[in-house]
Amino acid sequence: MSDVKFSLPGSGETYMLTGQIIDKLIRAGDGDAALLYLYILRTNGQKTASEAAVALDKSKGWVASAMAMLSRLGLVQLDEHQDAMHAADGDAAGAARAAGAASPDSRPPSEPKQYTEHEVKNEILSGSDFSIVVDETQRRLGKILSPDDLMRLYGIYDNLRLPPEVILLLITHCIKESSITGDGRAPSIRYIEKAAYTWEREGIFSLERAEEYLKGVEARKSARGEVKSVLHIKDREFSATEKRYVESWIEMGFEPGAIAIAYDKTIVKTGGLTWPYIDKIMSSWHNKGIHTADEIWNQEKGQKKKPQKHGEPNREDIERMQRLLDKTKEENEDNHRWH
Repeated sequence: MSDVKFSLPGSGETYMLTGQIIDKLIRAGDGDAALLYLYILRTNGQKTASEAAVALDKSKGWVASAMAMLSRLGLVQLDEHQDAMHAADGDAAGAARAAGAASPDSRPPSEPKQYTEHEVKNEILSGSDFSIVVDETQRRLGKILSPDDLMRLYGIYDNLRLPPEVILLLITHCIKESSITGDGRAPSIRYIEKAAYTWEREGIFSLERAEEYLKGVEARKSARGEVKSVLHIKDREFSATEKRYVESWIEMGFEPGAIAIAYDKTIVKTGGLTWPYIDKIMSSWHNKGIHTADEIWNQEKGQKKKPQKHGEPNREDIERMQRLLDKTKEENEDNHRWH
């Protein structure tokens, strides 16, 4: 594929993307990485993670994850960009964790390899573990894999280096997810491949780590279900934007009861479920360090207390005077006994 040029409309500026770069981005199938790459290209890599997150309306964790994929594709040098995009924010360690660098199970990222049908066929005929993966994958998906499917599956096995048992658990998870959110059809190998890149970024290279990860997935899903209930959303899933709002509240540590109160306030104020408004309420409470219904009610009851007039004793003064009166009364009674 020849080099391709693209220009930003009305800017008069031209940027170069080689065919090799385009092929890598398409092969990875990761839209987040592609978006971040365009941003880095546009800004000459001179922006911080915070600036990138604001410009793209994403979190810094999202930036770190997308950057890890670009490093894995060989399109950026992660160390240099970590210094440029994360050190200024004091978040280099967090970025490294998001990239899987802090996990003892993680492996060094590698650039995706290109395989031929002949290579994959020989691997299957060799009787290696990959042949078992192919047989079991076909059985679970209920179909014969195409040559392209086999090359993608081999990339998961050989390039991402996920162990066979982890690959099969990943496929089982993808099938389960598709049955819940899709039309009941088996997931495509491209879908499984994209999930495999996520697992590789998370450093999931053992059954123990995979099971731990899936427990977290189920916990977040359960929490989203509870939030959906308090928001009175029925018969549909959250949209992508709604899901980002909800997951951010869960990550902040809010319980469903607190979200229910924010929802009620939003309905009263705006007449409907206005997501930016309810998010503003949640952010305000988070900044005050209150995340439960009890904490919210206690804070509001405190705000509704009658203001103390100038010179009027407060409750502490009254209690202090009462203790003084009680002490004086006891002393008078003791003196009366002795006399």
